[in-house]
Order: sequence, then structure tokens, then C-alpha cells
Amino acid sequence: MTKENTIRRRVFAFGFTLLVALAVTVPLALLRPVPAAAQFFPFFGPFQQPEVPKPPPADYSRAPAPKKPETPPTTTVLILGDSMADWLAYGLEDAFSDSPEIGIVRKHRAFSGLIRYEAKSDLDWPHVAKDILNAEKPAAVVMLLGLSDRQAIRDRPGAKGANPAEGQEQPPADAESPDLKIMTPEAPRSASGSIEFRSDPWTDAYAKRVDEMITVLKSKGIPVIWVGLPPVRGPKAMSDTAYLNDIYRARAEKAGIIYVDVWDGFVDETGKYSTYGPDVEGQTRSLRAPDGVFFTNFGARKLAHYVERELGRVMAMRSVPFSFPSDNGVQSGSPAARPVAGPILPLTATTVSTSEQLLGGSNNSAARPNSPEPAASRVLVKGEPVAPLKGRADDFVWPPPGSSASVQPPSDKAPDVQTPPPAPPAGKKPAAPGKQTKQDTPAAEGDGSQAVAPPPKKPQTLRETQRPPAPNFNPFGGLFR
Repeated sequence: MTKENTIRRRVFAFGFTLLVALAVTVPLALLRPVPAAAQFFPFFGPFQQPEVPKPPPADYSRAPAPKKPETPPTTTVLILGDSMADWLAYGLEDAFSDSPEIGIVRKHRAFSGLIRYEAKSDLDWPHVAKDILNAEKPAAVVMLLGLSDRQAIRDRPGAKGANPAEGQEQPPADAESPDLKIMTPEAPRSASGSIEFRSDPWTDAYAKRVDEMITVLKSKGIPVIWVGLPPVRGPKAMSDTAYLNDIYRARAEKAGIIYVDVWDGFVDETGKYSTYGPDVEGQTRSLRAPDGVFFTNFGARKLAHYVERELGRVMAMRSVPFSFPSDNGVQSGSPAARPVAGPILPLTATTVSTSEQLLGGSNNSAARPNSPEPAASRVLVKGEPVAPLKGRADDFVWPPPGSSASVQPPSDKAPDVQTPPPAPPAGKKPAAPGKQTKQDTPAAEGDGSQAVAPPPKKPQTLRETQRPPAPNFNPFGGLFR
């Protein structure tokens, strides 16, 4: 066997082995999903690492868990509602972190509402809230829900606490009575027997549910605060939440409870939904979560800021002690006993005459007011100033009475300005001091010559005054003169 045959056999064996490897690897690579980067470079596809699965999206409907207080609070505030109420409670916990005596109790149910409390239960919020109030005994209660109520009303026949007149059709007591048909018109319903969202029957039915919820919250005689919904990203969602807020505001004002409007805190200058905005300290922060519904930590603190003010006000009013007058309204003491409270007099009531005469009649002289005081008429009607009393703070007379200072009246005469002596004419030397020249000597009485007074000269201004000559400075020393 020659050397050439040996080389040929080795090359053939290597090529055959490479061909078999490609025949096995290529079909396996085609069966599994190819990454996007390997679509343009198929040779490197089988050797790339598999893609790492992405983590599931964050659930922003849950606020951070509450912290366990070191000391049990003496006053509790109950927070009821849906996921929005969970974020509100988280913000209130931060707001009252410096007041350990006030505790925030979260009793919310995510994605619940007045239409449906849970998907697989017959409970409703009024019955649940009644049990919670009996167990917690809070000092105030705050309600925030409605995000899940943007749907049609469908009441099941056996639902606990459901009002059958709102969601389902009931046969009338007398179907033949024409008056009954006129007084109770049938609400428009869809094929499934539900009331359409944002229709007039839906508004009436939902307002009844709000009234029922407010009645339960007021049953314990504690302050009730109903918080409106914040804006949600999207034009339709913002329109729906604004529609629900109108119902909450109207029912809260009718029931006499506090309604807190938080809408303006989460919109921009044009009234549109805004993710960013000023926080409680005035710094521009991200207030809303990326889902466009819930909040960040700064947003929850700003949401709680609106409720914090109302809570502080109502709780301060309840903590102020008061007492009624005793001893039948008379207090004893010296020099003489006098009543604790006098008669109640209206401050804005007008004087009503008991006379039967008309106000414009001729015999109504007794009802006419007396003439005003001359001083008041002179000041208030004519506008003349009031003469100040001597020695009072508004007495600006100078010098003050009793002082030895005197004020010199201003003189109209201009102050004398000293003019410098006239410069001597050219070619003459100035006269020596102490000597008088011929021109300066006044004419004698018997001399025929007349003395001519020099013409007056204008006083020199600051720019015309003579200045000393500038020093002759030579930077080169004595080289150049």
C-alpha cells in the first residue's frame, strides 16, 4: 500500500463522518424553535443558548402588606372597598406613621363592588360591612370602590341582600290594572335579562345600592367618608369613572356624609390622565403604575393626602370636650350672680316693625331711622379725614407736643455758591496774596474814574472744575524722555 492510498482513505473516512454528523444534526435543529437571531445566521442556530423565559407581569392591584405596629393603637380607622382602597390604606399608613395611636385597618376585597362582591358567593357589601363594623368598632370609616361596577346589573334570584326590584323582572300584583302599568314602566333589558350600564334604570338601581351602603355605614354613628374614583387611563375608562363619581357625590351629599374628590390630583393641566405629577412634597414623581389603573408609593401617599385632611378634621372634632351649662343657667359668685348664656340674638336678621302702617306711608315717622351722627356723616359720606388725637400713634404732627425742637420754615432763596477767583489774563502774573490790584481796588470818592464790577460768572460744574495734571509716567525709566 502506497502512501497516496493511505491519505485517500483517511480523507474519505473524514468526509463520510462529517456527512453523517450533518445528516443527524440538521433535522434536530429544524425541529426545535429557532431564535430570531439564528434566522439570519442558520449556521450558529444550533449552538446558541435557549431563551430565558420572561417573568410574569407584576400585579399592581395589591398594595404592599401592612406593617405590624409595635404598640396597639387606641383609635382605628376602617378602610373598605376594592383594590383602590388597598392602596389608599397603604398611603394612610404612611401618613399616620408618626401617630402610633391611630391604626389603619384594611378590610377590602379586590375586584369587588356594589354589583358583585365575589364571583362565587351570595354575599354583598352592605351585609359584609355590617359584620365588620360590629367586630372592629372603628372611630371612622372610609369607603372607596366602583372600579369593577362598570358592567350591567345581573342579580341572581337567591342572592343574599339582593333587591329583586333592581335586577330582575317581577310580575305585578294586578296585571290588568292600567294605572300600575303607567306607574311602573318596564326597564329596558338585554336578552340575558340585565340592565344596561349607564342607562337611566341602571343609574336608579345603582343609586339605591349606594344609599343602602351609606345607611349601613352610618348605623354606628361614626364619621363616614366616601372617596371618589381617580381617573383611569383611556378615554372610555375616564368617562365611566367620572359618571360613577357623579352618582357617589350626589348620594353622599343627600345622606350628609363627607365626599372626597381626588380627580384633580391625577390629571394634567388639560384635564387628561397623567402618569407623572407633583407628590405631597411638590416634587414631580411617577404617581401611577404602568397598568394605568393603580398607584406607585408616591401616588398612594398623594391619594391618602386628600383623605388625611378630612380624617384629621373629623377626629379632632370628636375629641374636643364640651359641657353644657349647669345650675339652671345661673352661676354663683361675687359681686352678683349672672346667667352663663344670654338670649340668642340673630346677627343677620332685619328689624321688623310691628306697626300696620306701610313703610312708605305718611304716618310712618316713628319707624324712620334717626339722623346720623354729624361726625359719622362727615367721615363716611363726605370723606373728610378724622382729626388725630394728640399723642396717639396716628398723630404725625412735628415737632411732637412738649418737645423743644423747632422746625425752620423752608427758604425760597437759593444757597450761596462760592465761585473761584477769575483766572488772570495771559501774560500777567497773579497778584501776590495780601495785595490788591488796581482793578480790585474800589474807586475813590473824589476820583473821576468809575469802578466797573466784573460780570458774574456761572458756577462751575463738576466737569468744569480744574483737575491737577496727570503724572508724567514713563514706563521705560530714564531711557526715553
